[in-house]
Amino acid sequence: MKRTGILNAALAGAIARLGHTDEVLICDSGMPIPPGAQVVDLAFLPGIPSFADVLDGVLAEIVVEGAIAAQEVRSANPECADLLTDRLPGLSYVPHERLKALSGGCRVIVRTGEARPYANVILRCGVPF
Repeated sequence: MKRTGILNAALAGAIARLGHTDEVLICDSGMPIPPGAQVVDLAFLPGIPSFADVLDGVLAEIVVEGAIAAQEVRSANPECADLLTDRLPGLSYVPHERLKALSGGCRVIVRTGEARPYANVILRCGVPF
């Protein structure tokens, strides 16, 4: 058993298989899940695990070369907007409907227990060199 890092076997395996430019959606419990992607559903109870905890865990495991969030997060969920801005310099914003459309191209979708609106972000994988 792993001593550190992500312990969820499905998530650890999905992250290990990611390559350069693959995209990962980390989303709240209300985000529609598009067909075709690998889904790692971590939701246990409302708010557990939190979006922030899952984002931090994933960011500790991958290199991110780009990120996209819904522009609505800035007004509807300022705490989440601040978290995203802090963790992801250069974050891009699109309308939520566009984010939902873009999520169809994600290789992995990680569903959190977050129950606040617009706690969603697409991460584009980079390389560690």
